[in-house]
Amino acid sequence: MCACNLVRTAVLAVCGAAAIPAAGAYTNNILITGYWPPTNEMIRPFSQNPAQNPSGWQGGNWENRGYNIFSYFPEFPGINSPPYGRGQGDFEVDYQDASADFWRVVGDLQPVAIITFSRGGVNNSSWELESRARKLPLNSWTPDYLAPTRPTPDLPIASEPDNFIRFSSLPMVEIRDAVAAAGLGINAFIDSSNNFGGTFVSEFTSYHSSWYANLHSDPSDPAWCVAGGHIHVGGSTSVAASTLATQVTLRTLIDHVDSIVPAPGGCSLFASTLLLAARRRRHV
Repeated sequence: MCACNLVRTAVLAVCGAAAIPAAGAYTNNILITGYWPPTNEMIRPFSQNPAQNPSGWQGGNWENRGYNIFSYFPEFPGINSPPYGRGQGDFEVDYQDASADFWRVVGDLQPVAIITFSRGGVNNSSWELESRARKLPLNSWTPDYLAPTRPTPDLPIASEPDNFIRFSSLPMVEIRDAVAAAGLGINAFIDSSNNFGGTFVSEFTSYHSSWYANLHSDPSDPAWCVAGGHIHVGGSTSVAASTLATQVTLRTLIDHVDSIVPAPGGCSLFASTLLLAARRRRHV
């Protein structure tokens, strides 16, 4: 019997058969990702990697709200200012790496919501909610740092129509207003300009977060995902302010998720966490 089935058996024994509904199910997992600072630093408390977060994971049943928060991001050792380059680890600033990591992680987590973050303008403190992202022709993306420097035909995104637009399903107005009301000195706004997400790995990842939510938008989908989108964080935003803005954003997102899905119970949260652990063991 595989590890996942063993865990399911244990959960059913503890919580009863209703703990893992066969249809209309969803996990209690929320995925957040980052790239260049401050977007890696501000989500560090939600990493389960002890090398990246020696203080310990803070995402389990975060603030007793019934959701597990998981973060993934690269490191930039020895680099304290731009240009940061590709980075090392999960979600490196690289199309092939970002694609592989994204599909691996969502396969493990089956998140009910996703926010991807990346660094925006250098000279501002901002929280820019991207309203939409494009699938550009493969040769139209800005080159990254390691050959092949653009998305390649073997990536899943290559099957998407050129110039197709996917829209954020995050509660953008509510997040904007909540961050603005928090008094953090951050200019929060929704970007609906024709610049989209900028033709680099940021927009590439932005497209993926909205795409995944679209793929799993059916409430009968066992991997039901109700929200996905991207936020650019201004390069002058301090780690302290951006960390608090992340918390405000997550609280707002959870309120939105709670308005759509049934309230998570203790056993379903327990099941979600144990099943994720089983999936991870299969990758070791």
